[in-house]
Amino acid sequence: QVHLVESGGGLVQDGGSLRLSCAASGSAYNIETMGWYRQAPGKERELVATKTNDGTTNYAASVKDRFTTSRDNAKSTVFPQMNSLKPEGTAVYLCNADGRSGWSRAPFTYWGQGTQVAVFL
Repeated sequence: QVHLVESGGGLVQDGGSLRLSCAASGSAYNIETMGWYRQAPGKERELVATKTNDGTTNYAASVKDRFTTSRDNAKSTVFPQMNSLKPEGTAVYLCNADGRSGWSRAPFTYWGQGTQVAVFL
């Protein structure tokens, strides 16, 4: 079992910055990829960014030039730095952890509760 706790959301002006944080506990040693997704009202959940244990990062095209992601594998935390935020970035941002556990290496996915980000003009 992996428990994810997010922090850092809030209200920010168009063009501003926010830094989110997600900390994993429990069987965090089995995590292979940590990342963030977001879901705006009435829309489907979409990828923001993920980072694997070996440092490979994947960004959504809409944020690639504005967001960066760092990760502390030892502490099982991931920090997206979101710059030049736009109103369309208003959403609930959810932390995600993927990995494998047990002798069978069965895959798992865990989600945090989410943190609200609101970008105003």
